[in-house]
Parts: sequence; C-alpha cells; structure tokens
Amino acid sequence: MLGRTSLSSCLSLCLLLLMGHLDHMSASYLKADGAPLEGVDITLKRDEGVLKVVKREGSGTESPMIGDKVTVHYTGWLLDGTKFDSSLDRRDKFSFDLGKGEVIKAWDIAVATMKVGEICRITCKPEYAYGSAGSPPKIPPNATLIFEIELFEFKGEDLTDDEDGGIIRRIRKKGEGYSKPNEGALVEIQFEGRYGDRVFDKRELQFEIGEGDNYDLPHGLEKAIQKMEKSEESIFYLKSNYGFGSAGKEKFQIPPDAELQYEVKLKSFEKAKESWEMNTEEKLEQSCMVKERGTQYFKEGKYKRAALQYKKIVSWLEHESGLPEEEDTKAKSLRLAAHLNLAMCHLKLKEYSQALENCNKALELDSSNEKGLFRRGEAHLAVNDFELARGDFQKVIQLYPSNKAAKVQLVTCQQKIREQHEKEKKMYANMFQRLADKDLKSATTLQTTHTEDAEMKDEQNGVEDKSEVDTEA
Repeated sequence: MLGRTSLSSCLSLCLLLLMGHLDHMSASYLKADGAPLEGVDITLKRDEGVLKVVKREGSGTESPMIGDKVTVHYTGWLLDGTKFDSSLDRRDKFSFDLGKGEVIKAWDIAVATMKVGEICRITCKPEYAYGSAGSPPKIPPNATLIFEIELFEFKGEDLTDDEDGGIIRRIRKKGEGYSKPNEGALVEIQFEGRYGDRVFDKRELQFEIGEGDNYDLPHGLEKAIQKMEKSEESIFYLKSNYGFGSAGKEKFQIPPDAELQYEVKLKSFEKAKESWEMNTEEKLEQSCMVKERGTQYFKEGKYKRAALQYKKIVSWLEHESGLPEEEDTKAKSLRLAAHLNLAMCHLKLKEYSQALENCNKALELDSSNEKGLFRRGEAHLAVNDFELARGDFQKVIQLYPSNKAAKVQLVTCQQKIREQHEKEKKMYANMFQRLADKDLKSATTLQTTHTEDAEMKDEQNGVEDKSEVDTEA
C-alpha cells in the first residue's frame, strides 16, 4: 500500500493535472516531498541553489554577458504546480539587464549560461529566489520555485549619451566596487585592439583620461574606460565615429570608417580631483595647465579634445565668487579665454549653436571683446543670420578700426543681405503675379457667367441676338 504522504502527493498531483494548472509542464518535473530535484547545479558555490535542465538546445557559441539586454519568455510555478506568472499568457516578452540585480539571483545565474533559442527549466531555492519574505500574494515565504525560460536574443550595453550604438560594452568579468575613472584620472589598462580578425594593438598602458590620443587610443575607448570598475574585463565594439573616424589610422593599417573591437582590463586607476575637492589655488593652477594642453590639441587640429580641456576650466571656475582681487582677475581671464577658445573649436566643428552660446558667455565677461564679437559674427553668418552677423562685424570695426578681417566679413554680409533681398523681391513678385493671375481668372469667369445669364434672360424674353451677320437677301 502507498504511505499516507505518498498517497496525498499523488492525489494532489492528479488533481492539478485535471485542473490544468501544470499547462505544458510535465508531471515528472514535480517531485514528492523529500525527493531529489533534477538538474545540473550551476551555482558558483555548488550548493544546489539553482538546478538547470536543458529542454531544447540553443544555437551559436555565445551566451549573454553581464550588462547585456536579454529578451525571454518564461513561466513560473511553485513546487506544488501552481503557476504564479507567465509572459506567454500575457503574450509579451520580458527584457532585463543581465547581472544588474533587476531579477532574482537564479535568473542572473541561469540566463548567463543560455544560448539563443534555448529553452531550459530551472529549480531555484529560496535564497536564490524571493527568500524568507516571498512575494505576496502569489509566492509564499521560503518558496522553492520552478521556471521555464526561452532566450530569444541578447545585445550589449550602449554606453553613448545619445544611445546611437556607437560604443557597445559586453562585460566578461564584473569589476570591484562602484567607483569609475573620471576625466583626468590616471588609469592602468591591459588591452587588445582588433580590426576584423586582425590584432592591430596589444599593450599594457598607464595614461591620463583625456590624453589617449597621445597614445594612439580612439576617443571612444577613453569614453568606454570611464564606465569601467576596477578589475573589470570587458569587450567594447566601436563604430567608426568613436574609433579612428574617416581618417583611419595608418600606423595600425586601419582604413577610413572602420569599426573596431577592444578587449580591456582596467587594472587600477586613481581618480582626478573633482571641482569640489580643489581649493581656488588648485583650480587656477590646473586651469592654466589644461589651457596649454587644449591649445596644443587645437594646433594639431584635434578640436574635440581641445574643447574637453577648455570645458574643464569653465566647470572649475564658473561658480567661484568672493575671491581676492588678484585671484578674481585671473579666474575671469581664464574663463574668458576658455569660452573664446570653445567658440573657436565649435566653429571648426560646425557646431554653431554651441559656438554662439560660448561667444555670448565670453561677451558677458567682456562686452567689447574683439574675438567674442568677431566669432559670434562668424557663427551668425554660418547659419544665415546675416543681419545679426553684420551688426557684430560693424561693432568690431567701430571698436577696432584696424581689424581687416571684420571689414571683409562685413562686405560679405552686405552682399548676402542684398542677395537675400533680391530673392525675397522675386519671391514676392511671383507671389503677387500669381495672385493677380488668379484674380483675373476669377473676374473672367465671373464676366462669362454674367454674359451667359444675360443671354439666357434675353431668349426667355423673346429678344433676338443681333450679333450674328444677317444672311438673308
């Protein structure tokens, strides 16, 4: 005879099957009390906290990495077969960032072992699920759970500000802590750069963030390193505009517009001081240093890198107030130079709105500044604001009569304004002509209608039409 416990388990199982609570889940998946659970232990501790059974093999060789966006379908059951959740029932796939604590521990562990197309069943103990608290009302405290998961896709983490896919990260090994390098940080890295299947650069390197160009590193890689934690190992995929761009890199035989791949380990780093960590003297000293660095980048045609240096000066000094006269004068001079140089960088990069913004800030500090007025005029001219541009160049000539470049630009503005007026004149003339033609057509139509109405009225009154030639003798 069956024991009381076994009989009770069998009856419960039969009842559940009859009620359809198990859906497509095989009855053999549910174990009687005390029976060993099925699956391979995939926990690092080997404590059988997460057991996995592959129901359908996936394709390919790659599995998701930490930080990847994964998309799955899933169904979850309690050990007694009660279904508590299913994305299939909602007909809505579920996505989450792997390894970021957005889901229970068992999922982060299990999904990291899957391939695209794979279906697996995992059994997870409470400490890898919802623990002693459970998740009321559907999941009781200390519940062991069973999930069936199908992996549809995974993709790396987009690190760009605009989320344009220009820098994609896949984390092979999670780093330590939460601190990350900032602009100016001293970093020590071990890396390997690939173009296609070819390794073109493999080194260990120590450098300051912001100085990577001096070490033949693309700016996108520096941006990526600032997202890393100590001891992190990651793969970065860079689109051409975050790599070596349209110029390529002859030294490494990288052609124009090439997409690159870097494998990087951040061995250590020392953060640069933030603005709030520096006193005024340090800020002024550092500002002088980065100004020189920015000027060197500008001379080399590295306008984006130059702009980064000048922006540091602004961020360090723009909120300084109540300084002694000597320090105040120096800070104002450095801020003025930074805004003027930023305006020039943005003009070179054809970023005219940012050029205008920096010119205006420079002119707030010195309303009659020659370079500020001239560069603002150039920015206005570039976006076809000819009247505003003319005003700026006229003011330059008024204040600085020997400025020949302003005189040349003023002539250009006046010519552009004349051309614009001629264009507008023709446009309005054509517009008025079309309106006149339309009015004439309307008048003609109206006259024809009146004539037809009059003729019809005459006929109705018996009046002969005398407009025809009389053909009778």
